[in-house]
Amino acid sequence: MELQAIKQRFGIIGNSRGLNNALKIAERVAPTNLSVLITGESGVGKEVFSHIMHALSPRKHEGFIAVNCGAIPEGTIDSELFGHEKGAFTGAQDKRKGYFETVNKGTIFLDEIGEMPIGTQARLLRVLETGEFIKVGSSNVLKTDVRVIAATNVNLVELVAQGKFREDLYYRLNTVPIHVPPLRERKEDIYLLFRKFSVDFAEKYRAANIALDDDAIKLLENYSWPGNIRELKNIAEQISVLAKSKIITKEELMSYLPDAHESNRLPMLKRNGQDNIMSERELLYKMLFDMKSDLNELKKFVLNMAKGESINLPDGELPDVFKETTLPVAAESTALHHYNEGIKIESKTEHAESTPIVIESDDHYEEESIEESLSIADMEKELIKRALIKHNGKRKDAALDLEISERTLYRKIKEYDIHA
Repeated sequence: MELQAIKQRFGIIGNSRGLNNALKIAERVAPTNLSVLITGESGVGKEVFSHIMHALSPRKHEGFIAVNCGAIPEGTIDSELFGHEKGAFTGAQDKRKGYFETVNKGTIFLDEIGEMPIGTQARLLRVLETGEFIKVGSSNVLKTDVRVIAATNVNLVELVAQGKFREDLYYRLNTVPIHVPPLRERKEDIYLLFRKFSVDFAEKYRAANIALDDDAIKLLENYSWPGNIRELKNIAEQISVLAKSKIITKEELMSYLPDAHESNRLPMLKRNGQDNIMSERELLYKMLFDMKSDLNELKKFVLNMAKGESINLPDGELPDVFKETTLPVAAESTALHHYNEGIKIESKTEHAESTPIVIESDDHYEEESIEESLSIADMEKELIKRALIKHNGKRKDAALDLEISERTLYRKIKEYDIHA
């Protein structure tokens, strides 16, 4: 079947390479009985691929059922999937067929497979290997012929390493992997999808069609879309209903997109659960550059003292830079060098040896050591504290001053246990 025909039949819009590759794999594996594991972030449309494989398979005239493993309580998921006998547990007043029995000869789609309990995973593995299962509260072995397609938005390899997912089940499900790319990797498809959704909603609500100007289209395509197609569809519906003008400008579109002003430099969270790396790096760079002026003041002061020049100090006190500057010289110079060279800065700096600085007084020399081993985490914490103090604890203003999102600032405050 031609790729374009598949797209038209199942309402798939887009021509990106990643999407086309996933569709080609789904088409090729559809006529087989192989287990398939679909991976991708939440909202990318993984369930659509299970429908494609079922509709293009010899099982297309048999049953199909989609099961969200994360939505079924752990105590009842075995009964839902495999059935139970009367009296098997409290409330089991009648015997019940499970999904594997009701869709015999058909296809079962197990969404969010990573949420499945370990005990249920063992039962599923037996079905995949032998086609056999036992109802809850029964001792009779039943047979089923079901094609299993699973999907997840988490890294199952990490769950295997943590002992939360069976390794043998992972390899049994991952016979044929299909990765559905996130929307931010399909920039050429974003506006096409938006137009399709906006036209559908205009027809649904009997409103005039909306359109985006050129700047708004660029913003739409450069936004990170953490909620993927589901979020894009919601935004299209909101604009279709709430927009005052039918020509949407960049400024109006920004009001519908959370953190749109930072979308170009704050990428989506990674699938492995790590926090945004770019936001931390930007925070570090800003901190280093803001403190550079303090360092220059410090160097000038020490140089003048070494030359014996008189320095007017108010009330006989040292400048504030001696009290507040905590930037490690080695870390600052190294970071600036890496920044200029376009090299990625690691999450921690190496400890450098302390450099003695001699300050001359009227009657003797005092040797002081400036510690040069401050970690990036300490520097981040210090800068956040300063910003909060500067803005009297107003986190929104502090986040704007730091040039990071409020979400990142809230996470940092919690991480460093900062009380403002």
